[in-house]
Amino acid sequence: MNRIYNSVEPRVMDDDMLKLAVGEQGPQEEAGQLAKQEGILFKDVLSLQLDFQNILRIDNLWQFENLKKLQLDNNIIERIEGLENLTQLVWLDLSFNNIKVIEGLDTLVNLEDLSLFNNRISKIESLDALVKLQVLSLGNNQIDNMVNIIYLRQFKCLRTLSLSGNPITQAEDYKIFICAYLPDLVYLDFRRIDDHMKYLAETKYQYTIDELKHQEHVRQTKLEEKQAQQAKLEEHKMAFVEHLNGSFLFDSMYTEDMEGNKLSCLPIVGELLEVYRDKFVIICLNIFEYGLKQHEKRKLELDTFHECVQEAIQENQEQGKLQIASFEEKHLLNLSAIREESDLPSIEKKIVECSENITELFNVLMTLEMQLVEQLEETINMFERNITDMVGLFIENVQSLMAQCRDLENHHHEKLLEISISTLEKIIKGELDEELPDDVRTLFVDKDTIVNAVGASHDIHLLKIDNREDELVTRINSWCTHLVDKIHKDEIMRNRKRVKEINQYIDHMQSELDNLECGDMD
Repeated sequence: MNRIYNSVEPRVMDDDMLKLAVGEQGPQEEAGQLAKQEGILFKDVLSLQLDFQNILRIDNLWQFENLKKLQLDNNIIERIEGLENLTQLVWLDLSFNNIKVIEGLDTLVNLEDLSLFNNRISKIESLDALVKLQVLSLGNNQIDNMVNIIYLRQFKCLRTLSLSGNPITQAEDYKIFICAYLPDLVYLDFRRIDDHMKYLAETKYQYTIDELKHQEHVRQTKLEEKQAQQAKLEEHKMAFVEHLNGSFLFDSMYTEDMEGNKLSCLPIVGELLEVYRDKFVIICLNIFEYGLKQHEKRKLELDTFHECVQEAIQENQEQGKLQIASFEEKHLLNLSAIREESDLPSIEKKIVECSENITELFNVLMTLEMQLVEQLEETINMFERNITDMVGLFIENVQSLMAQCRDLENHHHEKLLEISISTLEKIIKGELDEELPDDVRTLFVDKDTIVNAVGASHDIHLLKIDNREDELVTRINSWCTHLVDKIHKDEIMRNRKRVKEINQYIDHMQSELDNLECGDMD
């Protein structure tokens, strides 16, 4: 293909360059026809060739959202950037540029073939998102560390690798090392890897590879466990009861409670605190389990609602299709009759009849749509009542359980205050047998000091409970409000779209009839 432009001066990748490039690719993907149209749609272009353009910086490619193949070789590009929107890209050529670092490829999840041949790259990195990568060309760069090969083990689809011309190729057993660490590789440096090479690699590095596989298995297991935990947490968040399946809330009450932690070393308080904690956690678990059950009920209610809506829409659409099919059958016959008719008054009469039939169809379709609107409105209102009642009941029961947490806190506060005052009296009388830490003794200066300390601890605990309850109530109310609002908005948009479709169809039918009338009149 002829090159578009060749200059010693760096060029800007602007719309003019892109339009010209697309235009010159006329035979491919019909891009030439697109380029000739006013307001070219770059989103329709599937392949783009921009080699030998002296491009310094990748830019203005955001509109090529469906691009599959991009050729940017033989330029003076220094950074990989501006490719974020090219998520459909399968083939990318950035060879013969001035790139030093592999970057900017995080969104190219469909990329299968990547060429970075003849650049200035010294490290293989930042390719993690390229899970479909099959071909990687990195020849004639500055890669000199075998650790780069181990990084490539994560690419399970990689079958072709080129590293020729890098310092790494001078290492002893370079090919055997790569074959050992990348056992699924088929081609290395443009040559097929034979069975003998694979055997030598497996024999020499068997122990090392086995150890590496074990380490990878351990990492993968930990990663899967972490992902499973994260998935569970997200599920709990959707139920608004995250971190209530244990002692998290209780522990958080004491995280910032310095006085409470100090007072926990008083006689009997340790045992009292243990009983308090156990009972508190049981209530939290009750909230958690109840929350998950209610989440499933809300999910079932929502799924049932969507099924009802889809069934109603589908049934209504089927009725509309029958009406249109019946109309079109008669309409085609009428049009044929008009074309064959030579008597002008008869033609006019038939055209009026056709126009009336079109109007009648419009009325029928609009009546069907109005019936559907009324049906869906009733369904939506019923769902809104149900989901609002479910959320209200959930909040009411959670608040009741949270009240039990407060009761436990109040009871513990009373006991702690009683023990603290008793301890103060013993200290004053010199009857305290236990030795208290210095920071705890500072709380027992007088009655006001110890009462304030116990009160401050109590306030912190109640605030934590109140905040967790408020957060739950606020979030589920917000979820309910946004859900219902979205459902209403979606129905409005559906109705507008349907009415527009009906009007467009009717206008088309009427326009077709009008054109026929004009032709016959001529």
